[in-house]
Order: sequence, then structure tokens, then C-alpha cells
Amino acid sequence: MEEPQQQVKRLSRRAARLESLLEKYKRKSQLQHTLIQLSEQASTVAELTLLYPAIHNILSQYLPSKSFYVVLQNRFTQALELSYFVDEKDAVAIPLHEAHHFKDGVTGHVFKTGKTVYLTKEEMLSRAKAGEFKILGSQAEHWVGVPIYRDGAIIGVMVSQSYEAEQSYSEHQVELLEVMSLYLATAIERVKKRELLESEVKIRTRALMQSNEALNKEIDNRKRALERQQILFQISELATQFSDIDDVYKQVHDIIRSITFADNLYIALYNKEEQWLTFPYSVDEKTRYKTRSFAKGYSELVIRTEQSQLIDCTRAKALAMEGIVERPAGYNHNLAATSWLGAPLKTATGVIGLIACQAYDHKYEFDYDDVELISFVSNQIASVLQTHLANQALKISHQQLEHRVAEKTKELQQTNLHLQMQMEERKKIEQQLYHDAHHDSLTGLPNRSLFLTQLEKTLKKHHRYPEDNFAVLFIDLDKFKDINDELGHQAGDQFLVWVSQSFSECIREHDLLARLAGDEFVVLLDHLTDRQQAEDVAKRIIKVMQQPFCLKGVCMQSGASIGITYSNKLYRNTDEIIRDADAAMYYAKNAGRGRYEFYHPLLSASSSAQKQHDQHHLDKLPTHFRYTEIVNWSDSAEPIGFIEAFGEHPVLGSTSFDILKKFAAEKPQHLEIELQLLKKAQDVAACRNDDILFNCSTMLLENNHFDVLKQQLVTEGNALCLLFEESEIRFASSQQILNLKSLAEMGIPIGLNNFGKDRCDLTLISQIDFTYVLLSSTFSKRVLQQTSYEVQLQGILAVTQVKGIKVIARGPAILNFRSLLEKHGLQLFFGKQRALDKGQETCAFIPTFDNESIPS
Repeated sequence: MEEPQQQVKRLSRRAARLESLLEKYKRKSQLQHTLIQLSEQASTVAELTLLYPAIHNILSQYLPSKSFYVVLQNRFTQALELSYFVDEKDAVAIPLHEAHHFKDGVTGHVFKTGKTVYLTKEEMLSRAKAGEFKILGSQAEHWVGVPIYRDGAIIGVMVSQSYEAEQSYSEHQVELLEVMSLYLATAIERVKKRELLESEVKIRTRALMQSNEALNKEIDNRKRALERQQILFQISELATQFSDIDDVYKQVHDIIRSITFADNLYIALYNKEEQWLTFPYSVDEKTRYKTRSFAKGYSELVIRTEQSQLIDCTRAKALAMEGIVERPAGYNHNLAATSWLGAPLKTATGVIGLIACQAYDHKYEFDYDDVELISFVSNQIASVLQTHLANQALKISHQQLEHRVAEKTKELQQTNLHLQMQMEERKKIEQQLYHDAHHDSLTGLPNRSLFLTQLEKTLKKHHRYPEDNFAVLFIDLDKFKDINDELGHQAGDQFLVWVSQSFSECIREHDLLARLAGDEFVVLLDHLTDRQQAEDVAKRIIKVMQQPFCLKGVCMQSGASIGITYSNKLYRNTDEIIRDADAAMYYAKNAGRGRYEFYHPLLSASSSAQKQHDQHHLDKLPTHFRYTEIVNWSDSAEPIGFIEAFGEHPVLGSTSFDILKKFAAEKPQHLEIELQLLKKAQDVAACRNDDILFNCSTMLLENNHFDVLKQQLVTEGNALCLLFEESEIRFASSQQILNLKSLAEMGIPIGLNNFGKDRCDLTLISQIDFTYVLLSSTFSKRVLQQTSYEVQLQGILAVTQVKGIKVIARGPAILNFRSLLEKHGLQLFFGKQRALDKGQETCAFIPTFDNESIPS
């Protein structure tokens, strides 16, 4: 007798064997059930487009198949083509339109080897890196592909994939796919044969119907011939028995009513010499016909073409659009016929008129059979009417002539009135277009164009009458960026509207307030007698801006920094005035904000001699460079850096040279400073291994300066990438643009700085071969906040990818920009600022600040 422990082991082995047999039975049962379902679908579905979803539905019962597709080989082109496709992620992403898309991927690999392939994400990446195939579309966690055979030859591949790591494919599920693929080719052939059979049945049915139609047509033709013969008899009697023409018209109406719809019928006669149409007979439920001049109506169309015309609503619109038919002024379109049929009355001497029938409100639709019948009738009755018309031509009275003249005069008056109304409407439209082109769309204030035009007129007036003084106030809002960041850009727009309304209350009615761009406003004060009047306006504006701006319970404190320039006989153009007012504004902002400054105190801070030194010797100021690292998230990270020159100004303190250069009075000095800074930047770049970006002004691209720039670049080498402001490039001359393009052709790297700050002009980056494009921090932050800017970013990336341009984003938060990189595919962005290494530059570490605003 067995021991209990041995009995337990024996029973365990038997239970394991039974479980194995049960599992095999379940698999066999699933396979059998699947094949039965596949056979039923192949026997029932009418077309292939319904077979693939049915197969997909069967598979989804037994394995993860939310992402499933079938690829078959085109027997003519030998290309792999997609027959069915459902995917959780790649519904739009993969280029399904490309004919040879699948041959290079893992699907093509299965087709070439003819073997089932099951890959995990790691295995696929490893084999793709080994060069066996390419990875196309989104990366799946589990991927299985099974070849499809027919008569021993592979004809396609069936693929199922899962994007979830826990949803793998078991050996039984792979086996199920293989079994399905063995019978799939047979199912496809059965459905194709069924489609072919149904197509042949349809063709034979159509042929039989055409035969019946031909027989019916022959019967109709014989009926029509009998009807025409009967009509001929009636017209013959009419020609021999009429005594009164009015009776003839009524009998003609009865004849036409017997062959087609003629509830509304009129007969029109044409006077060729005087170009008139008369209507001796008309029966109509809506329209009263009276004598009129020959114009462009339906009746005139029949007479001009000498052919019958069939006009429905569609053709009526087409004739009106082409100008063939014109309605008179004041015409009531509610009285227009929905179907109209007219036939000419032809005689040996030409067309003498027409017969027309019409239907309203789609009560009847005339067809070409009606056209043929009424054309036949009109040819027969034309000779009957000709004799009577010859007698009627002598009876036209003077009263009828006066009546026609009066009608013509009335029509002309209506036409003239219509033309006058059109001219007034056009004048209003032109005034509106002029207003829109010269005013800001947000605030309604005059824009830069209108302001500069008015400033130029004021300057010319001052030259003629020096005693008539003026002043320009350049206003920059303080902490506007904080309002945008805290309350959102919509609140920022509301704040700008509030500011424009508040500023308008601080000036006189004849003064001009304009918005230049962003948070910059300018005021032109005219008819001034002293500077105190300009100071009073500036004080009122500063006082207004001391009021907090509140929205939805949140209040923010802003302010205004104002630069004032007073009229001067030395001013020759508006650029000088704007430049000086802008410089005074920057001085006010750096001096503490929320204040105003005149232009001349800024440039005469200590004494007249010191002023000349400050103004004309900016190149002598102590200079240091700040270095900003460009972070690169790509695999092949090439080091990139951005350097910016700073100087210690006796009035402004440590300030960017891009600001200090604005105080240079003469262009030669400006050019000298630009070239000296460029030389120092080249020396810094020569000592470093990374690509160095450096800001330049478009003044270097002018013809009289460009040769000097090229000589220095060639002498010192091309270690720098020259950055130019997008706002300056947008307003550059055609010659400056040509010189910029020639730099790129010479192999000198060039870049576009602060792109997208005010607008997103893709023509700049599409027409010029830039190496780098630096997005403005304003645009980068809006991409993270507003969907509309994401679309603009995709347009930028599409153009830069084609042209091989590197795009750099900038902003205050690395986490936000990391998400921006992952979402939109950007790889470069601004990192932290720091001092250059010793031996290259020596200055203390400086924290990052917004490059589009001046640090205080």
C-alpha cells in the first residue's frame, strides 16, 4: 500500500496533466471558434472594407488588439499598401500616403523573412539600432507581426501591437494570429469573388434596364409624332379661320396648354428698328407685362440667340453672374419664376418675337421634351402672326412713344440713384480702410505710421514758424510684464485699453496720443510756449498711473517712465526726435521709474565737458561680457553660448551697450563702437570651443559700412554668429537685406534675435539662410499659455526644419520650458547667465533676467 506522501505526489502529477490537457482543449476550442467566426464573416460580408473590421472584432475577444492593421502587396507595383488600419496613437501621425512606407520598417522585415516576429520595445530598439529595420510611427511596448500566405507565396502581413507594458502577447495569442493569417487569404479571395459576382449582376441588370428604356423611348417617340400631327391640324385650322388676333392668341394658348404646363404664358413681339418689346398677350398669376426697351432679360436672350431657352434656378444664377442676364433696379426677386421656357417666333425676315411659359414656386419643371414641343409650335404659328404684325406696325401712336420714353427716363433715374449710392458706400469703405490702417486694433489709438506722419508735418511747420514749439513724450509702462504674468494676457489687453483711455484724459483735444507697440505710447504736444506745459502733461500721466489696476478682485500697481524731447531747430528728421525721447525714457527708467526726464539733462549729467566725453567716447567705457549658456537636450549636444557687452556709464551705471549705443549722436561713432565691440567679442570667441552668438545692429549692413564689416570678419575669422534684431530686419532696406544674404553666402553664421515678439513673420526665416533663430521670451511664454501660439510655433518649426535652422527658446522657468521641449520638439533654450572664465573676461556672477527689459 502506497504511503500518503506518494499518493499526494501522484495525484498532483495527474492534476497538472489534467490542467495541461484542459488548457490545450481551451486553446483548440478558441481556435475552432475563431475559424468558424472568420468563415461566417467571409460568407456574409459583401465587400473587403467590412471584412477587416470583422476580423479585428474577432481578435479583440482573445488578445490586446486596439492597435491593429493589415498590409497587402500590390501585385502590379509590388509595393506594400495599407488595407486596414486602427491605432491608438498613430491615427494621423504616420505618413499613410507614402507608397513605400512599410517596406523599410519592421512590417517590411516580416514580409521579407516570411516569419512571425514578436518584439518587445527593448528588442525592437536594439534590432533597429543594429540596422535590421527602421522604427516608424509611435513606439509600441509589444509588437507582433504574422505573414499572410496564399498558394505558398507571401502576400502581406497582419500586425497587432500594444502601447501598455503590462499587455503582452502569450504564446497562445501569437499562435491564434498565425492561424488567422492562414485562413485570411482564403477569406479575402471569397469576398473578392462575391464582389465580382455582384458587380457582374449589376452590369447585366443595368444592360437589361437600358434595353427596356430604349423600348420605352421608341414608344414615346411614336406618341410624340402623333401629338405633333394633331397640333399641325389645329394650327392649320387656326391659320384659315381666324378673324381677330386676340382670338388667335387665346387659341394658341389653348394649343400649348394641351401639350405642356401653360398656366402662365405670354407672347412678346420684337421691334428691331426701335429696340422695343411689346406684350400683346399675357396670362400670368404674378407678373404684369408692359412694353419695355430691349435689355438683357430672358426674352431678349431668346431673340438674340434665335434659339429656344430653358432656364431653371441654377442657370438663372449663372446667367446673372456672367452678366448675360441683368435684372432692372428695384426688381422683386420673390416674383421670379423657378422654371422658364421660351421659343423664338421665326419668319423669313427674321425673329419677330417669342412665346414663353413659366412656373412659380417649383409648381412645374420644364424639360427638354417641352423645349422641343414649344419650338415646333412656335415655328408653325410665326407665319400666322406675321400678317397681323405688319398691319399693327402702322398703328403705333405718339402716346405709346411718350410712354416708352417716360419708362426709359425712370429707369435711367433709378440707375443714376443706384450709382450715387454705390459711390457713397465706396467712400465710407475707403474711409474705414484708412482708419484701420492708421489705428491700433486693440486701443483704437493712432498707430506708429499715423504718428510719424503727423510728427513730420509738425517738424516742417516748426521749421517755418520756429516760435510754434512742440514736444514728444515717449512713455513706457512699468511692471507691464508682471500684469501679464499674474493676470494673463487678456487682462494685459484690458489694462492697455484702460491706460489709453486714461492718457487721453490727460491731454488736450488737438494733441495726439498713439501706441507704438506693446506697452510703448507716445504723445505729440503742439502749440507750446514753454517746457512747463510738457512737464504738466507728464505729471498728470504719472499721477494717473499711480492708481492700481484691479481685475476680478486682484489689484496690480503699475507706473510710467516718460522721456521728453522739446522742439529744436537742429532736428532734421523724425528719427532723431524719437531717438532722443527714447533715450530720455531709458534714463528715467534706470533712474528709478515712475518719473519723467527731458532729453538734454540725460546727456549733461555733470558738466558740458563731461557731457561731450560721455556722448562721444562711449568706446572708452570699461567693458565686460556676460555669458549665457544655451542648453541642448539633443543626443549630439554641441555647446552654444550667447555673450552680451556691458559698460560702466557715469550716469546710467552698469548698462548694456545695446542701450548705450543709442546715446551716440553721430553714425560714425556708432559704427566705431559696433566694430570695437565686435572685435572684443571675436577675441572672446576665439578662446572658446562653443558657438558664440553676439548682437549687432543693422547699421553695419549699410553699403558705406558693409565693406568694413566684411574686412574685419575675414581678418578675424568666423568664430561668431552675428545676431540681428527681428524688429530691425523687418524695417531694413532692400540693400541691407541683400548684404545680410551675402554674409550667409560667405559662410558667416547669422541669426535672428527676439523673433515673434510683436508678430510672427515666416517670410523672414524662409527667405534668408539664418543659422539660428532666437524666439522672444514673450512668444515662448505665450506658447505655453495659448493654443493659438502653438499653431504659430508649428509653422516656425516646419520652415526651420526644411531650411536647417536651429531654434532657441528663452524664458524664466526651466520646468515649463522642459515641457515645451517635450511637447513641440524644441531642443535648445536659454540657461543661466554667468561670468566668462578667467583669462577671457572677469566679472561677477549675474542672475538671469528678462532680455527684453532693462534691469533696474
